[in-house]
Amino acid sequence: MASNAREAALRAIGAFRRNGAWPEDILNGIITKEGLSDLDSALASRLCYGVLQNKLLCDYYISSFSSVRINKIEPKVMDILELSVYQLLFTEKIPASAVVNEAVKLTKKSAGPKASGFVNALLRRISENKDRLPEVRADTPEETLSVRYSHPLELIKLFGGFMELSEIERLLAANNEIVPMTVQVNTLKAETEAVISALESEGAEAHKHPWLKDCVLIKGGGSPEKSIVFRNGLLYVQDAASRLSVMAASPEPGQTVLDACSAPGGKAFASAVMMRNSGRILAADVHEQKLVRIREGAARLGIGIIDAERMDATEPNRELKGKFDLVIADVPCSGLGIIRKKPEIRFKSLDDIGRLPQIQSRIIDNASEYVKPGGVLMYSTCTIVPDENEKVIEGFLSRRGGFSPEPFTLPEPIGGAGTGMLTLLPHIHGTDGFFMCKLRKK
Repeated sequence: MASNAREAALRAIGAFRRNGAWPEDILNGIITKEGLSDLDSALASRLCYGVLQNKLLCDYYISSFSSVRINKIEPKVMDILELSVYQLLFTEKIPASAVVNEAVKLTKKSAGPKASGFVNALLRRISENKDRLPEVRADTPEETLSVRYSHPLELIKLFGGFMELSEIERLLAANNEIVPMTVQVNTLKAETEAVISALESEGAEAHKHPWLKDCVLIKGGGSPEKSIVFRNGLLYVQDAASRLSVMAASPEPGQTVLDACSAPGGKAFASAVMMRNSGRILAADVHEQKLVRIREGAARLGIGIIDAERMDATEPNRELKGKFDLVIADVPCSGLGIIRKKPEIRFKSLDDIGRLPQIQSRIIDNASEYVKPGGVLMYSTCTIVPDENEKVIEGFLSRRGGFSPEPFTLPEPIGGAGTGMLTLLPHIHGTDGFFMCKLRKK
């Protein structure tokens, strides 16, 4: 079991290192092709994401015990070392002997016997010293945080533009936590208690969200998407933060709604449930394959009011002008609010952040044209960077005088957003990092 899982994780880590491939896509392909069991699949995912969450710290320990500078170690051998050090230092149920033996086998297979001897000796030294590891020390507090929490230094500096160092550390720690899967109950078909019971009967550990109604947290039991409960349309995967943004928008039965950047469809599904499947929702996206998944999701959930159509939100569409009571613009962003679920995002280039506000501004300008007088425009992102959030809104309001922010109230402990804008943070709210702004057309 462990060997298959380790090899799957190693392949995903290697693909990400070589060309930035999304680990989730690689893992899903391996799991499907090789028919990995639920246990193997879960272990492969945990190992892969665990390495990415702790990569710089693992490298620090490797460097501390290695007789060879790590920039001289063959990259595929470094992948094996990182995978193995993560298991030795951050997991409890995998014996050290099994970790070392499997690492040696993998190294022999990919780099030869000489490299395997080096790997064997290094991992044994680290294992023997796991209770007296060297303290992380760097030249500056920012560099120390970078290594300790495995976030690139340029990301620490970016956060430093709008956060104190003590809060940054809390955020980084939250980004490295293992979080449960968050799903929403499809109340068109089922009650929350019944869904929890059904999930538990399939071997999952399921609990009501502590403060968000009809929201469930799941641990274990394999992927929710493989469960009978999911296939029967009794739930859909969506973080609490995304659900809250729809609650703030407050769609009502009978309304017309445009979800302008809809994939993967969670906001359209949440809107349909709040509307009691009455009205019309246009779920738009630029990628046809994503629209197929939205249509399949709506059919699974028993939602009949969603039409999924191709549309480029960055281009104006005169046919839609003034047609919607509510327009949801969940725009493309840097994704820096969801690092805790997609740890690879921390290693993305930050160059895009300079370009993204231009795209976001085009989308919100276009989306505003589709709102009826008196209607609502809901802008949101899964990032915490002000340049993509508050500053985009400020620029929009300076260009478009016909809108004003509208206060909204969400369940406690979130409470009210008196300015019409709200940023959710993992270390404070226990949700994804997320920004939302509710605008009313005059």
